[in-house]
Amino acid sequence: MRNIIEDTITQAVVASMREAEDARLRTVMTCLVQHLHSFAREVKLTEDEWFRAIRFLTAVGHITDDKRQEFILLSDTLGLSTLVTAQNNQKPSGCTESTDFGPLFVEGAREYKSGDDISNGASGEPCFVSGRVLSADGSPIASARIDVWQSDEDAFYDVQRRPESSLTAEHQTRGRLSSAADGTFNFRSILAGAHPIPHDGPVGRLLDALGRHPWRPAHLHFMIAAPGYETLVTHIFRNGGQYLDSDAVFGVRPSLIADWVRHEPGVAPDGTSLGDAFYTLQYDFVLNLRNI
Repeated sequence: MRNIIEDTITQAVVASMREAEDARLRTVMTCLVQHLHSFAREVKLTEDEWFRAIRFLTAVGHITDDKRQEFILLSDTLGLSTLVTAQNNQKPSGCTESTDFGPLFVEGAREYKSGDDISNGASGEPCFVSGRVLSADGSPIASARIDVWQSDEDAFYDVQRRPESSLTAEHQTRGRLSSAADGTFNFRSILAGAHPIPHDGPVGRLLDALGRHPWRPAHLHFMIAAPGYETLVTHIFRNGGQYLDSDAVFGVRPSLIADWVRHEPGVAPDGTSLGDAFYTLQYDFVLNLRNI
């Protein structure tokens, strides 16, 4: 390996990994090196461009913490998250499609009972969400763990609120509940609206440089887990909303678009009397059996 030149560097790097005990790691790294070197050759990457890329990735690392995952955000905006999700979550016809996980899920969200209000004081028009968790044969799945999270009417998730904000109640518009014996679930929240992905960091600056907007169409996030079934991570998108055809993270699927129905003031699904208009959303989730 003493005579390393432009034409031999790729083979030399690949050869250096041949003793790796982990065969999968060796395969992945070999392909990565080959494609990365081919990319550099194809675009004739300059030293200045290489260094700017290093600075960009360093900035992505610096802004990442336990509340913000800029690397996932980068993966999302490049379509990589959707690609990996799609090729690793092939499901039988009739099962609910998976989407990307996103960077704003929070472990340890508050647990609620069916019918509870998960908005926890967040501002927005009332919205009542209901549905069922089913197996592919239509059987109800009881005690499925359902995590849900969304933004508020100001287009923020709770973890994006600054500490000095007056709206800093923990776990607003997110929570965990379980399906009933008949597979049903319901909760109260607020109307989902379009919101931008965090764009005050390096990923946002990249989108701006590429002439892209940071907006996502209105949606709810769901993660549903039950013994014997594959865990489902997905979104439900609001029909008729803006950005359905230009989602910044390429997550929209036709089967995941649903109607949020507007109702005039009156008696809500939970029996309360509301003086303002409210919305309802009904959606059934179908889980895929886990291969044993």
